[in-house]
Amino acid sequence: MFEYSRKSRKKIMGEINVVPYIDVMLVLLVIFMVTTPLLTAGVEVDLPDAQAEATPDQDSDPFMVTVDRQGLMYVNDDKQSADLPEVTRKAASVLKHRPKTQFLVRGDKLVEYQHVMHAMVLLQQAGVPKVGLVTEPPEEK
Repeated sequence: MFEYSRKSRKKIMGEINVVPYIDVMLVLLVIFMVTTPLLTAGVEVDLPDAQAEATPDQDSDPFMVTVDRQGLMYVNDDKQSADLPEVTRKAASVLKHRPKTQFLVRGDKLVEYQHVMHAMVLLQQAGVPKVGLVTEPPEEK
């Protein structure tokens, strides 16, 4: 039969080499650190100041329509402006699937009032019962 010599047998290693896992983790960390600021940046608007009570926090993210200085509308954090039927369609879809979602309008303080009202009317046409306006608290002097 076969004979095995004790010298040719390898000892079983019971340790896991974690160096490749650490390398992968560090690469993922760098990727997330680079992409996170890009994801959180939305359309920049200069909100009006108003003394208003804050709405209670909800579990889900609100549906946000942003109106910039030129009167263009953006849905949530989209970088591309949305046309009027698209705003209504997206709002109706969110309302159908998540009826407790808050619907908010962010309007630049230099935009004409008509554009902000138009955004509110589009949300109401989608069936939204309540529409809120986003403001900033006034600065303390």
